[in-house]
Amino acid sequence: MRGKRGKPYYERLAVGDDPRGHEALVARYVEWMRLKAFSGETIRSAWDFLSPFIVWCRERSVTRPQEVTRPILERYQRHLYFYRKRNGKPLGLSTQARHLAGIKGWFRFLTRQHYILSNPAADLESPKLGTRLPRQILSAAEVEQILAGVNLEDSLGIRDRAILELLYSTGLRRMELVNLHLYDLDDERGVLMIREGKGRKDRVLPIGERAQAWTRKYVEEVRPGLVMEPDSGALFLSAEGAAFSLGGMGHLIRVYVRASGVRKCGSCHLFRHTMATLMLEGGADIRYVQHMLGHADLNSTQIYTRVSISKLQEVHAATHPGAKLQPREKEEEPKD
Repeated sequence: MRGKRGKPYYERLAVGDDPRGHEALVARYVEWMRLKAFSGETIRSAWDFLSPFIVWCRERSVTRPQEVTRPILERYQRHLYFYRKRNGKPLGLSTQARHLAGIKGWFRFLTRQHYILSNPAADLESPKLGTRLPRQILSAAEVEQILAGVNLEDSLGIRDRAILELLYSTGLRRMELVNLHLYDLDDERGVLMIREGKGRKDRVLPIGERAQAWTRKYVEEVRPGLVMEPDSGALFLSAEGAAFSLGGMGHLIRVYVRASGVRKCGSCHLFRHTMATLMLEGGADIRYVQHMLGHADLNSTQIYTRVSISKLQEVHAATHPGAKLQPREKEEEPKD
C-alpha cells in the first residue's frame, strides 16, 4: 500500500491537466506542508497514505475531491479492512488508522482552504486501537550475545559494533540514527545531539562510556577509509561511502539479530524497547526515560512500565501465598 521511498513525492508529482483534480490539489497540499515547515518524513508519509486512495478513486472514476462523499470514504475504509498484502496478511489496525488519518488531514486542508465546501471525512471513525505492548524485549545477556557476533577483524565490523552500541545506549529511532552527523557528537562531554527528531524536536542524550569508545574508534580508524568526497558529514557510512538509507540500516541490524541465535526478531526498535525497559528495571525515573526516547507525551513512555515488571515480581513473590514452592517436609528420623 505504501509508496516507494527515495526521491520526495513533491519533486516527482505529475499534476495532470485538471487544476481541481486529486493530483493538482495534493500538490497544493504538499506545498502548504512545506511552507508550514513539516518535515520531509511527514510529507512523504502523507503521500504514502494518499497515493493508494487516489488510485482507488481513479479506478472508480472519482477524479476530484468534490466528488468524494462519506459513503465513498466508508467503502474505502472497508477496502483497507479487507485488503491483503503480498504475504496474504491483512493490514494492521494501526496501519489502517494511519491511512485514514492521512485522508482526514488532506480533506481538512481542502475545506479550510475553500477547495471544497464541506469535509466528507469530518466524522469518519478510525479503528479503535488497544494499548499494545512491544512484541520483543531483549535481556542484557541477549544484547551481549548479539554484540559478540560482530566480526571485529573487519573494519565494517567496527562500524557495526559502534552502531549497535549506540542503539543500545541511547534508544535512538532509526531515522535519528541515520540522520546523525559528525558534529552531533560531543566526545568531551559524552553526549549526543539529536537534531530535528520526531516532531522536529532537538534533544541532547548521554552516551555510555562503552558506546562512546566504540564510536570514537570507528570515527578515527574506519570512517576516513569509507568517506567519499565531497563528505556529506553523515556519521555512519555504508560500504559505498554514502549515508545509510532507512531500509539499509534496518536490514543491517536485523541481520545481526538473526545471526546471533537469539530467538527474537526485530531491528532498531528492538534495541529502543530494550533500552527503555532495562533502564526502568534499573530504577530510572520514567521522566528520564521519556527524555531519552523523545516522547512528547508521558503516556507513550508508560507502556514500558507494563513490560518492566521486575518490581512487581518481587512484590508478588513476597506477598502471594502461592508464589513459591513449599519446602518439603522433613522426613521423620527413624525411632530406635
